[in-house]
Amino acid sequence: GIEMQNPRLIVSIVRKGWGDTILEATMNAGAHGGTVLFGRGIGRNEQQRVFGIQIEPEKEVVLTIVPAALKDVMLQEIIRAAELTVPGHGLAFVVAVEAVAGIVHLVEENPF
Repeated sequence: GIEMQNPRLIVSIVRKGWGDTILEATMNAGAHGGTVLFGRGIGRNEQQRVFGIQIEPEKEVVLTIVPAALKDVMLQEIIRAAELTVPGHGLAFVVAVEAVAGIVHLVEENPF
């Protein structure tokens, strides 16, 4: 099974409709799943344009918990899948996680 040593949380904030793209990419790269939240983003002074780029207010936030050993691979997959090198497509960041509870499938490969 996968050891959840030093778990990391990858938070990806992307355009509406792109959450499933990230889930598919991260699961193909070895993640056991993820959670998509729906949200709304707004730019400074509530402008619809930031640096001349049209900003979509509706966002999807994907939460992916992975072992520290996988975080770099996962982040690269997210950048590729969500086209995060393109301005306005979103962003992703990695956060250290102090503890994880209730995610048995991350600790045991085959619980049944």
